[in-house]
Amino acid sequence: MKTTPLLLLILLVFTMDANAQNPKPRARDLKIPFEGTPGKFNAITDVPGIEVGHKTIIKGNGKLEVGKGPARTGVTAIFPLGKKSIDRVFASWFTLNGNGEMTGTTWIDESGCLGSPILITNTHSVGTVRDAVIQWYVNKNIGDGNYSGDYSLPVVAETWDGFLNDINGFHVKQQDVFDAMEGAKIGSVEEGNVGGGTGMIVHSFKGGIGTSSRIVETKIGTYTVGVLVQANYGSRDQLTIAGVPVGKEITDLKPSAGKLDEDQGSIIVVAATDAPLLPHQLNRLVKRVALGVGAVGGRGGNSSGDIFIAFSTANPETGAMDKLANLQMLPNEMINPFFEAVAQATEESIVNAMIAAETMTGVNGNKVYAIPHDRLIAAMKKYNRLK
Repeated sequence: MKTTPLLLLILLVFTMDANAQNPKPRARDLKIPFEGTPGKFNAITDVPGIEVGHKTIIKGNGKLEVGKGPARTGVTAIFPLGKKSIDRVFASWFTLNGNGEMTGTTWIDESGCLGSPILITNTHSVGTVRDAVIQWYVNKNIGDGNYSGDYSLPVVAETWDGFLNDINGFHVKQQDVFDAMEGAKIGSVEEGNVGGGTGMIVHSFKGGIGTSSRIVETKIGTYTVGVLVQANYGSRDQLTIAGVPVGKEITDLKPSAGKLDEDQGSIIVVAATDAPLLPHQLNRLVKRVALGVGAVGGRGGNSSGDIFIAFSTANPETGAMDKLANLQMLPNEMINPFFEAVAQATEESIVNAMIAAETMTGVNGNKVYAIPHDRLIAAMKKYNRLK
C-alpha cells in the first residue's frame, strides 16, 4: 500500500490520540489506597493559578565522557501565580536535613514572601539555572533593570543525579531553563523521568517527579493543598507504601553496574495552597511535609538534602508596596486539616513519582529499575490493602 501524506497525517493523529488516552499510570490507577480526597488533576496545579513546566534532557549511551554524556537530567519550573505574573505570595521553608541546596531562602525568612518561580534541577546545575531565571526576567524587561528583591534572588533547588547522569558535564543550559519556564502550564503534570527528576532514584527504584493534591473542607470555605516532589532519597528496606513494607517484599532489582550508596540522596518538596495562610502558618504547614516523607520511609539521613518550601496563593495584596495591605488569615484553630492534607499529598506524590518512572540506563551502563507494578500490587494484596 502506498503511503500518502494524508495517510501519514491520519496515522500521526491516531498515534497522538492513542498516547493521550494512555498516559503513564499513577498510584490510584493501581488502586493503591490513600487517605483524603484529591482535586481534579490530583496535582499541585489543582491550586488555581499554578503552572508547571519541564525540560527533559536524555542523550547518549555507554561509557561516561565528561561533557559528552550520557546525559539523564533536566529542569522543572513551578510558577505560583503563572508565568505572566510577577506578584509575590506568602511563603516559608524548612529543612529536615541540610545536605542540599535551595537558593533564595534567606530572603524568604526575612520577608515572608516568595517573588520568583521555583525551579528544581541537579546539584551541579543550580548556578546555571539560577542565572537563567534572572536572565529570563531581564529579557522580558520586567522591572527597571536594577536589583529586584524578587527575581534577583530566585528559588532554585537540587537533588543529585550523578549515578545515571554526566553531572560534571553541565548539560543543563540556559535555553533548557527558558524552555521549562516557557512551557509551564496549568492542568495535568508529567511525572516520573521528566524535568529535574529525569535521573533520580528513590528507595533504590527509579524516582523523579511526582505530584498530588487534597481538597480541604472547612466551615468557612473549601480549599486545596497541592504538592510536587523531586524524589531521590531513601533505602530500599525502609520503603513503605500505604502502610505496606514494600521494600522488604521486593528486595531484588537493585541499581546495577555501579555502586550506589543507599544513604545518599535528597528530596525537594514544593507545597502550595489557596487557603489564606500567613508566613508563620506556612512555616507550620511546611514542617508537616516531613511526616509524608516519613510515611514512605524517608528518615532524613546524614547525606540527604531534604528541603521543603510552601506558599499560599491567597491574599492578592501580599506584595503591596505603597498602601496598607488588607489581609485574611485562616484561624490557627482550623489549620489541622491542612497539616493532614500536606502530609497525605506528599506521601502520594512520592509514590506517584515511582509508579510513573521507567527503568533507565545511564553512565557506564548504570541501571535503575522501575518498581514492578504487578509485584507491588501483590504486596498490597498480601497485607490486605487490596482485594
